[in-house]
Amino acid sequence: MTRDLRSLFLLRDDVVYLNHGSFGACPRPVFAAYQELQRELEAEPVDFLHRRRTLPGRLAAVRARLAEFLGADRDEIVFVPNATTGLNSVARSLHLDPGDEVLTTDHEYGAMDRMWTYLCEKQGARYVRRTLPLPLDDPQAVVDAVWGGVTDRTRVLFLSHITSASGVILPVEPLVARAGARGILTVIDGAHAPGQIDVDLHALGCDFWAGNCHKWLMAPRGTAALYVRRELQDLVEPLVVSWGWRSDWPGPSPFVDLLEWTGTRDYAASLAVAAALDFLAAHDWPAVRRECHALLLEARRRILDLTGLEPLCPVEPWLAQMAALPTPAGSDPDELQRALRQDHRIEIPVTEFAGRSWLRVSIQGYNTPDDIDHLVSALEELWS
Repeated sequence: MTRDLRSLFLLRDDVVYLNHGSFGACPRPVFAAYQELQRELEAEPVDFLHRRRTLPGRLAAVRARLAEFLGADRDEIVFVPNATTGLNSVARSLHLDPGDEVLTTDHEYGAMDRMWTYLCEKQGARYVRRTLPLPLDDPQAVVDAVWGGVTDRTRVLFLSHITSASGVILPVEPLVARAGARGILTVIDGAHAPGQIDVDLHALGCDFWAGNCHKWLMAPRGTAALYVRRELQDLVEPLVVSWGWRSDWPGPSPFVDLLEWTGTRDYAASLAVAAALDFLAAHDWPAVRRECHALLLEARRRILDLTGLEPLCPVEPWLAQMAALPTPAGSDPDELQRALRQDHRIEIPVTEFAGRSWLRVSIQGYNTPDDIDHLVSALEELWS
């Protein structure tokens, strides 16, 4: 990294933090803005939270900024606590019939696998996981592998924008286009996308998408965006029915009314998304992302040299700021993660998929070459 952003974060100095992908990390100025909003809330809770006062307008202003960042319209997105909640709202609203199929890959986030499996079992539908060809090489091969699972009963195509376990950017655009032409609904798990890659939801053309603001966008935890294409908003039912249903004070969008107000919660976190967007702009985040990508590639090269193993994929067009690197045969994933955290003060996940374990490296603006040196040194000791 050519700049030192470490001092702008609240992370502990005695831990090498290479796990931004799990829960993010909030910069000091963003966290300060969040705390100021919380103090405002505590000073006069009714004035802050009452839906007939300023809160709807304040949330709409922040949604407008976030929507512009994501390539959507203001009233096509709504704040939800996390991507999982948003995707549950969508999945539970689709009311699958017996024999309907939800098509996906074997790289999806475990919570989402559980969600779809639960709903499919409950409704008599099928959750169809397509195995992606490894190593990932040609994006067209992935498109063909997924599309090969389409049948006359396929109703939903569910994909990760960026996968959690493997950290790869999936070729969602051509698959969304094919599904749209076939009348198949497209649901995209964008948990890792905002702030890590450019997102243009209108250009993507998906029907439903949810992305976390607390990960790579670095907003406070407890805030995410759910996008629903305007023509399909009448399909979406709230997980919690509250005052937004048949609202006495309707706003410009019934979709927002239904999902934005579900009872008392910390709306300060959603309002603080504006501070996160300000932080990105103030620090030329596209340049920071490029530096993070370069540092990730250096870490990847050194670890692959250490193991002598083949990578999961080429760099382009698969990787941004995360990469899953294969661990030596016989590695115990739980023991490796424990040893790195307890013995070497390195916070990094070890994931499992495709029949083996993988070290998932996340690089954010606070990481430095020294962090990579520390990781490689620890792995040399553990794998010697």
